[in-house]
Amino acid sequence: MNNTGEQSLRFVVEKWLGFNPRKTARITAFSRTVSGGRRYVCVETTHDSEQLALFFFRHGDGCWRVFPPAPTIPQMTLERSTA
Repeated sequence: MNNTGEQSLRFVVEKWLGFNPRKTARITAFSRTVSGGRRYVCVETTHDSEQLALFFFRHGDGCWRVFPPAPTIPQMTLERSTA
């Protein structure tokens, strides 16, 4: 996703829920995850008289996805010194 428009929350919501000017979608919750402090948003709409809610998570590359980013795990590296 190199196009900035494809990284927007609006683009991803329309992709998942389908664009329909007569259908409304609203943000019902937004915050940051406890681990990592990544942003997330809950978007709700109605589909066939049933309420549907999807969570979107902001990833490190700026894209919004329906799955949370992988946790950052501390890593240790070992280098040999040539002396």
